[in-house]
Amino acid sequence: MSRIRYMPDNPSVQVVHSIPGRFRVKSRVFTNPALDPDYVTAFIAALPAVFQVRMNTGSGSIVVEHDPGADVRDEIMIRLKNLPNEAFLPEAPRGSGPDLFEVGTRTFAAAITPFLPRSLQGPFSWALSIPTLMNGAETLVTEGLKVEVLDASVRLMSLARKNYFVGNAVGAMLSMAAYLEESSTRQANDLLKNLLRPQADRLRVERDGAEVLIDSDQAMVGDIVICGPGEMIPVDGLVISGEASVNACSITGESSPVHARPGIEVLSGGIIEEGRLRVEALNVGKETSMARIGKFLEKSLRTQSGHQRWSNTLADRLVPLTFGIGLGVYALTGSAARAASVLAVDYSCAIKLATPVAVRTAMYHAGQNGVLLKGAQALEALGSVDTLIFDKTGTLTHGLLELTDILPLEDFTEDEVLALAAGAEEHYGHPVARAVLKAAREKNLSLPPISQVDFIVAHGVSAYVDDKRVLVGSRHFIEEDEGISCTQVDGKADLLQDEGKTLLYMALEGRLVALMALRDTLRSEAGDTLKALKASGFNHLVMLSGDQPRPVHAVADQLKELDEVHAGLKPEDKARIVARLKEEGRKVAFVGDGVNDSPALLSADVGICMSEGADLARDAAQVILMKDDLKGLVLARSIARDTARVLHNSLWSAVGINSTLLVLAGTGRISTLTSAALHNASTIGILAYAAMNKGEQDALQS
Repeated sequence: MSRIRYMPDNPSVQVVHSIPGRFRVKSRVFTNPALDPDYVTAFIAALPAVFQVRMNTGSGSIVVEHDPGADVRDEIMIRLKNLPNEAFLPEAPRGSGPDLFEVGTRTFAAAITPFLPRSLQGPFSWALSIPTLMNGAETLVTEGLKVEVLDASVRLMSLARKNYFVGNAVGAMLSMAAYLEESSTRQANDLLKNLLRPQADRLRVERDGAEVLIDSDQAMVGDIVICGPGEMIPVDGLVISGEASVNACSITGESSPVHARPGIEVLSGGIIEEGRLRVEALNVGKETSMARIGKFLEKSLRTQSGHQRWSNTLADRLVPLTFGIGLGVYALTGSAARAASVLAVDYSCAIKLATPVAVRTAMYHAGQNGVLLKGAQALEALGSVDTLIFDKTGTLTHGLLELTDILPLEDFTEDEVLALAAGAEEHYGHPVARAVLKAAREKNLSLPPISQVDFIVAHGVSAYVDDKRVLVGSRHFIEEDEGISCTQVDGKADLLQDEGKTLLYMALEGRLVALMALRDTLRSEAGDTLKALKASGFNHLVMLSGDQPRPVHAVADQLKELDEVHAGLKPEDKARIVARLKEEGRKVAFVGDGVNDSPALLSADVGICMSEGADLARDAAQVILMKDDLKGLVLARSIARDTARVLHNSLWSAVGINSTLLVLAGTGRISTLTSAALHNASTIGILAYAAMNKGEQDALQS
């Protein structure tokens, strides 16, 4: 695995103005057309103590506001001099729009035009129009008929008719509209980027020969960090011992898991699918956070939903229609004024910009209320799914299992059984493992030294104690996979399962030595949430579980809204059920939290992970509930469907209003100036409507 690549030609970045808590820097690289301003501002804003970042690509400058008492300037400068490749888009984006100074200048120029001598009005107006005319000509040659061509045509026709005030006034209105449109998009992006600041992750490190859990900001270079299955690697570092299969797709783009072994460098953000690593930290804390932030930015700000791609295509197709109508009006009436009035009307801006503004505003408000949506596609899909599948443990139930029964066999005591099981399960993040370890700690038991630990996802754990092999897991794992008979405890197992408990079997050196039972509790909000989800349009609710049928059906009996229940499943079985439902024509969302849920999360149209889910599950999901509460699902569904309604209304409002203006302009009922004013006012109004999209939160929260 390689480190994150940086631009080989580090630009000169200079501080041009500085006061306590605020400074401005300039660099030629900030004017690069391929530079992604959203990425760069988030790259800097992710640093602690940074309050606000504003970038002006036209002047090649960035203004950073920060805590005056924090020593962050050196780190900001290092980041600006070492922008990663992800900061540059494959294709150069459209240039930034006008600033307030340009808007004010054009408005003032239009206002004074009638008062200038007639001999100066022409040269003055042509000079003002040159940027618009050149941009229109370049767009026509390189991209065809786009909105820039319409704007240039209106200006050219006004100049040709010597109606200089109208031409300059239209230019001022176009400049103001462009400024407000870009401001709306920027504000929506800024809202969303506020959610991207890295959270205070926790990680396990070796200190004084013992493993301790610390906050990520307490990690130091040289620490030995421990990473187990389903966990995200929290540092850039060098593998000291252990081997693992690491999914680094979100960092390096590699589609296949990478085999990490001693001597190999690993990057923050990679997820361990199998195995366990001891990693010496080379970069810690803030130095490693950008890998995850950058990937999330790419997903949330750069990706487009199907609706956005469709609206962009529609808007592009309507530009030639407007141009054709304008030419037709001129051919029929011979009136350049009417033709200019028609060309002043454009569908494109409102149709194209309303979607990203509404989507990003919705994503922000969802995030504020505890639902993290990884991009526009997740929001759109969440509004259209009709089938919702739950993994039982940790979703419909709390997942906080409690060890209730220990039934030792042979000459073992309960404490001996518990110590062995807890030692084997110590580094496994599954709820069963956490319950066993919690019970051992409550009894202050000393755990035996364990070696050669092997986690078999959704089955159990294999480990060696004093060269003796210990197995802890499901009956399927012990009996079918390992060939160890469990029939001697069938009677006790039946009684425990009748009580709705989950069973855990333990074997030593090929023989069964204990049966344990655990109990989970249904979430208090589960029943009401399922009713609300049914009311929101989900017509098929399913529960899946790897547990045995009796405890699963004990939970299902309390949830009458469930339409389908499956127990005793392997991870691939869950993914197979998702595929089967999709083949039936259903649009499927899957809610889970464990490593074993990852295949189903990836297979579903929308994968949803609970707040305490394993890192592998969080990475696989498109939606993350950041609060440990199922009601977030109802909120997310409401915001998604409300966003779809806003987009529908915005689209047809833009089409209806602009079509009306075209008719009025073509029949000579409104002038060029009035046509441009009404068109731009309607565009700004539609964007304002899109920016107010928050979902029906008040009703839900009540």
